Amino acid sequence: MRASDADRDEVADRLREALAEGRITAEEHAERIDAVYRAKTYADLEPVLSDLPAAEQAPRPRVDLRKEPALAPPAPQSANLVAIFSGVERKGRWLVEPTTNVSCVFGGAELDFRQAVLSQGEVTVNVTCVFGGVNMVVPPGVRVVGSNVAIFGGNDLPEDDTVDPDAPVIRITGMLLFGGISVSRRAVGEKGRGDRHRDVHRLHREEVRELQRERHEERRRVRDERRDRLRELRDERRGRR
Repeated sequence: MRASDADRDEVADRLREALAEGRITAEEHAERIDAVYRAKTYADLEPVLSDLPAAEQAPRPRVDLRKEPALAPPAPQSANLVAIFSGVERKGRWLVEPTTNVSCVFGGAELDFRQAVLSQGEVTVNVTCVFGGVNMVVPPGVRVVGSNVAIFGGNDLPEDDTVDPDAPVIRITGMLLFGGISVSRRAVGEKGRGDRHRDVHRLHREEVRELQRERHEERRRVRDERRDRLRELRDERRGRR
């Protein structure tokens, strides 16, 4: 049977997940993506996923003759995000339009592209930021290019982790004035520095609570022992009388 564009996109998504999990290298990912978009039938697509783990170890993507309902595309959302003395975020599975406009004035924006669906191979994030900041998270294999202007501000972008000329591109444009853009690269489920800090703080709070509980128990034990000792002394004085 002939493969559809939706079939090829589904296999490409599964290959991206395999890359994010470290099951294939960036070079293997690039080679397989080329094979996917050259494929014309299911038989052409099957070898691309044939060496992934079996189902009992991890869900194994597989293309066969049984047609299953295609994963519906994300619902369109506004391509304009505004944060004025506030914050705004996009995360999970969302559709990235060819151009996303982000405006921050004394505010911040969080954009997580790890499960996002890009509407095309290169998308643009146009940022206008005045006394604010934008944090972005991208998955492995996505190239981030800074083409914006920064005045008393700047970009913190990760180095490319792929040499694939056809790798997806997120291009940052716009202007920063006393603002900044920070981009980190993490796989789905991988915690960032802020998440690790929150975990450390949570553990510290739990340790403090445990220490406070132990001290409370110790004070109560000492108080009970003192009370019992005073009772014994009182009984001894009564006995001598």
